[in-house]
Parts: sequence; C-alpha cells; structure tokens
Amino acid sequence: MRSDRRRPLRVVIAPDSFKGTLDATAAADALAAGWRRERPDDELVTVPLADGGEGTLDALGHDLPAECWRSAAVTGPDGGPVDAAWLLLPDGTAVVEMARAAGLPLLRRADPLGATTRGLGQLLAAVVADPAVHRVMLTLGGSATTDGGTGALAALGARFLDAEGADLPPGGGALTRLARVDLAGLVPPPDGGVQCLVDVTAPLLGPLGAAGQFGPQKGATPDQVAVLDDALARLADLLGGDREAPGAGAAGGTAYGFAACWGAEFVSGARAVAAAAGLDDALRDATLVVTGEGQFDAQSLRGKVVGDLVDRAGTAGVPVAVVAGRVDAAGDLPVARALSLTDLAGSVAGAMSDPARWLAAAGTQLAREQSVTL
Repeated sequence: MRSDRRRPLRVVIAPDSFKGTLDATAAADALAAGWRRERPDDELVTVPLADGGEGTLDALGHDLPAECWRSAAVTGPDGGPVDAAWLLLPDGTAVVEMARAAGLPLLRRADPLGATTRGLGQLLAAVVADPAVHRVMLTLGGSATTDGGTGALAALGARFLDAEGADLPPGGGALTRLARVDLAGLVPPPDGGVQCLVDVTAPLLGPLGAAGQFGPQKGATPDQVAVLDDALARLADLLGGDREAPGAGAAGGTAYGFAACWGAEFVSGARAVAAAAGLDDALRDATLVVTGEGQFDAQSLRGKVVGDLVDRAGTAGVPVAVVAGRVDAAGDLPVARALSLTDLAGSVAGAMSDPARWLAAAGTQLAREQSVTL
C-alpha cells in the first residue's frame, strides 16, 4: 500500500521495556525521536506499556502531572525504611507497584524465610485512606517475599496468631506456627475493588507454586522451599479460598492472600495496563502501531505485552511493526514488520551498549519504509 510522504500520519508508539537496558518510556521516546528525523510532521502518540510488574508505574504515569504521584514511608522487605511511590489515575484508580515496597532489589541480603510484605500493606493503608481512591490496581512482579501477603494484610489490620495467641513475626517461615487468623480489624478494600495484575499462572502450592517455582530466585534452598510450601499450605487451610487458581502463587502467594482476604481478582497484567493506558483509544484512526521488547519470539504472542497489543491492533485494523533487541520467530507472523536492533547494530553487544541510539535508528528506518510502502 503506497503512502503519501507529504500527508501527516497518525502513528502509535507503544513498546514494553527493553529489560536490563531501557524502560518503556525511554524506549518509546527513542523510537519517536528516530521517526521524527524522517517524518517530522506525523502525529506520534506514545503509549509506554508494561506487563503488570516492575515498570508499570512509570509506564502509566509518564505523561501525568506531578500531582498524580504520591508516596509513603514504609518498611522494606528486610525491615529497613523505604519511600514508596504510587500513582492516582484520573479515574480514581490507585496503581500500586509491589516492587516499590517489597521488591527483591530492596533486600540488603537474601532472606527467603523472613522477608516481609509489611511495607506493601503500609502503602495500601495510605492508598485506601485517600478519599480520591475508588479502586486499586496492584502489580505483583519483582517481589522479595514468600509470605502469602500476610505481612501486608497484618499492616492492614489482620492478625496471624500462634497457638498462644501471639502475633507471628514477619516472613513466610513463621507461618509454620500459624494457629488462627483474625480478620476482624482488617481495613476494607475500596468500593471499586482490587485487581491483582499477574503475569504468571502459578498456583499457590506445589513444585510450580509460589515457593516451589519462585523461592529459589529469592535465595531459598531446597529445604527452605519445603518449609515455605508447608507454611503456605497451613495458611490456605485457615483462610480457605482457591489455592489452585492460576496466578494464586504470584509474588510469593500475595495474590492468594489478597484474593482470600480482600476479594481481589486476578487479571492479565499486560491487558490491564493497556486498558488503563488508553491503548484502544490511541489506536483509533492510526496508520501504524510500533511496539517493541527485548526479544521477540513465539512466547511474545502468548499473553505478553506485544501479544496483547497485536490482538488489539488486529481488532482495530491497524498494522503492527515490532522492534526488538533480537527477533527469534520463524514462520508467518501476525505483524507487518519485525526489526532487530542486533541486525542494525551488527552485534548483540553493539545493540546493548547504546540501545537508545539503535531504537532511534529503527524508528527512522520504519518511517522511511512507511514513506514508500507499508
């Protein structure tokens, strides 16, 4: 299809982060800068995206005014002080990123049995106390913890007690002594409910669950994994709820805890972020949408950011161009163009050494191709 070079086009630039190099906002800005070198008169709409884990706050807040950003001083996963930001969207949705209060990078040393979600609960207490908040969107990626969300729930007023009626100390390991749960003092969720954004389908328990699958990533030995799995099973025996639900094991079982105690629902992180970012509105009347991620392969099309975007763009009738650090996808792809930064730079090392430069180069190349043919 021929394109009139002189006619301004509407192009949506909506990448995920290029993990380890650039966040989604920086990637979108680089692609847009490159496009403008070739076609400065086009209307570019940047919509940074995320999968519901780390980076979600920055993606959704990239063009919001400063007054939409809030913060609270909370307890980190190892007990140290943390200043955790959260975001209030114009529709009254509070976006809370678990990694900001209980993320793995906040640990000074690994503590799989003692790491706590208490700071997340303190952050949520500040959020629900804000009269402007109608709903909570809780992103669960990047956690340091495996306590079933009990630290957070305790900070919100729940009590997790041993056989003598004493409150348990922080961490998932202590749940092996759990005898009773008292939810009488639990702060209620906002009227609009709570969404847990998950990008995994892990159940709470077992080898593919919160401790079995993700505990080793948080420093747990095989013996500690077994302790944590038993502890979470004890929690589930007392709380009830659906321990087999896909996603219940997200963030060390925090998804399960908030579903059982706060009525939270599990939603695909990529879909929820795209909806909150207004991607469908941005796609209306667009000529092309440019997305991107670190590696584009068959997995990218299965519920991840790029896959969800391809589905939405297909519904809107908008062709998709993908820019990735590496493209490793054979056969017919449901995209108009797939462009590799490694190919542009000549090597993986070259692409990673200056990703903004090569993303800008990719933007320029796509704009040049658009001027000739889509």
